Amino acid sequence: MTLLPTGFSRAHTDPYTGVNFNLGFEVTHYTLYLNYRVEPNLLQGEAILSVRAVEELTSLTLDLGGAMVARRVTAKHAPRVAKFRQSSGKLRLRFASEIPAGTEFELHIRYGGSPRPIRTTWGEIGWEETESGSLVASQPNGAPSWFPCDDTPSEKATYDIIITADSPFTVISNGELVSRKAGGSTTRWHYRTRHPMATYLATVQVGEFSSYSLGADTQAWAPAFLRERVREEFSQQQEMVDFFSSLYGPYPFPAYQVVITEDELEIPLEAQGLSIFGSNHVKGDHAFERLIAHELSHQWFGNSVGLSAWKDIWLNEGFACYSEWLWGEHKGGASAREAARSHYQVLARKRQDIKVSDPGARDMFDDRVYKRGALAVHAIHRLLGDAFFPTLTSYLTQHQHSVVEPADLLSSFREAAPDAALFDATVAAWLDETALPKFPD
Repeated sequence: MTLLPTGFSRAHTDPYTGVNFNLGFEVTHYTLYLNYRVEPNLLQGEAILSVRAVEELTSLTLDLGGAMVARRVTAKHAPRVAKFRQSSGKLRLRFASEIPAGTEFELHIRYGGSPRPIRTTWGEIGWEETESGSLVASQPNGAPSWFPCDDTPSEKATYDIIITADSPFTVISNGELVSRKAGGSTTRWHYRTRHPMATYLATVQVGEFSSYSLGADTQAWAPAFLRERVREEFSQQQEMVDFFSSLYGPYPFPAYQVVITEDELEIPLEAQGLSIFGSNHVKGDHAFERLIAHELSHQWFGNSVGLSAWKDIWLNEGFACYSEWLWGEHKGGASAREAARSHYQVLARKRQDIKVSDPGARDMFDDRVYKRGALAVHAIHRLLGDAFFPTLTSYLTQHQHSVVEPADLLSSFREAAPDAALFDATVAAWLDETALPKFPD
């Protein structure tokens, strides 16, 4: 069941994505059996959703869109599915009789088509063809482009993702590789997540990749012709993992992977347990080192500790940008304070019409939200001093593999602040006002 953020009514549509919430149940596990033919870009799938009714149900909705068409829907351990139909990005089911609250059951959904991204406010998002395969980048609401789901950030579940694809291609997905079995002209890859994951963070990467070790806990996948550049560009990846672990607590997943596509990408892309970069991000000169740090930090901020609502995107991006500054200081560059001052001066020259705590759908990925969010973190750090990182680590540990609202973080910081009134005023100025506050010296 979608956990509605504070102040949302049950009938509310997500004000950022414009998608109606799916109510009355929760999905606890997704098992996805996918058969992907790369060259014609055809995806056939069966999704088995483990569901628990939290209210009495006679019907329910799921998110499924793009070019994916549901062909057969059945239920196990529940009344039969009397009818299903698909329209406007929703798969709508009606059961033959009522399902009591508390019932645990399965939905089996066979579907398929030629996957393509979903058109959204932020462009086309979801499953996308590449020069030699495909990639999935679903933030914020592109997951229905490739599987039926309850697509909202407040809902997490565990996954088994089993993908059969043409044998020349490597398939990378979230979690740990359980098995890999070649047969005839195809190979079957089975990935499993140990920890719950939001739908937008689920991904499949298909390409002609080679594997490169980057350290004890890190691995890269990239086309062979990029080998030397990848080794140089990501040579500090393990050190980054160790550094952020020293600040935020142990890395929250079994391992970390980076995937470098043959295609150029506008920006790196985020998923749980891995990040995706374009070939244009690996020039071998460390020009994109800050982005490598940024994407890694999301494993703590956004992936392990997730958002309950998109309006709170600053919780993810503010800390990711601040992590860039901390890494630069660690490597002997400008201090975090100097980096903050530099970005503050840039912001001072821009329009001041965004409220960081609720920027609106159009501006949720605006760089001003990212940098003002980071400056809010810097301001809190200045107020708390030595108590900042212990408090932050405790918060991350307490909420690991769950979802949060800003109050969860801010109440932890407020308790550690030497002056609660000053803390409240500082937070309000940075998050709730459009005018740029005084720089936090």
